[in-house]
Amino acid sequence: MKHIPRKRFGQHFLSDRLIIEGIVDAIAPAPGQPMVEIGPGLAALTQPLVERVGQLTVIELDRDLARRLREHPQLKVIESDVLKVDFTAVAQDLQVPKLRVVGNLPYNISTPILFHLLEHVDVVQDQHFMLQKEVIDRMVASPSTSDYGRLSVMLQWRYAMENVLFVPPESFDPPPRVDSAVVRMVPRETPAALQPKLLEELVQVAFSQRRKLLRHTLGRWLEARAFAGQFDTQRRAEEVPVAEYVALAQAL
Repeated sequence: MKHIPRKRFGQHFLSDRLIIEGIVDAIAPAPGQPMVEIGPGLAALTQPLVERVGQLTVIELDRDLARRLREHPQLKVIESDVLKVDFTAVAQDLQVPKLRVVGNLPYNISTPILFHLLEHVDVVQDQHFMLQKEVIDRMVASPSTSDYGRLSVMLQWRYAMENVLFVPPESFDPPPRVDSAVVRMVPRETPAALQPKLLEELVQVAFSQRRKLLRHTLGRWLEARAFAGQFDTQRRAEEVPVAEYVALAQAL
């Protein structure tokens, strides 16, 4: 029976064989690697991946799709909202130190998924995700560009990232109204030690009024915390490099 894509799950199923091959090549799966796929859908990416690695853990929220996937002998199916999945526990269950995580993420909740995985980064070897292209542009953006913002800082602190593949709307059924792309995210081996929640709050305050100088936003926030260190607030939030935000969070 044909599966009808469900809007509430943000379902757009990958159907372009060349794009699928391009994504698998970018991931470069090897036999025996512990891999977790988020949102396998109709298994367009799942099948070539499982053929390479042998066994695959998949996370699927749609009950009908999960039922179909369970019929595949090489798949372990976690029927759940990905935001409720404890990836650290998944790694423990598989008895491995690190997971490779892949997926065509639902565009309506892609940012919450990225922040959820950030909490489990210690058990992640790498991540390859298909996302809305404009989200990836923000993830990999450099300072002093319009795309540079909270997402850029929070993720670049912890991951080395690159946009590895452009994916046009016609590669999907049904086609989304936006361009897509694939990002590679590799956790940094020696990230700066800090409190992630503090960095998140700091960056949120900084970018709350992008057009204003930081003395109006972050400057006041720092004053309220009685910060006695040096930080130039005569700039706009987008002019401050990731390393300076990280250093400020450490100083606090």
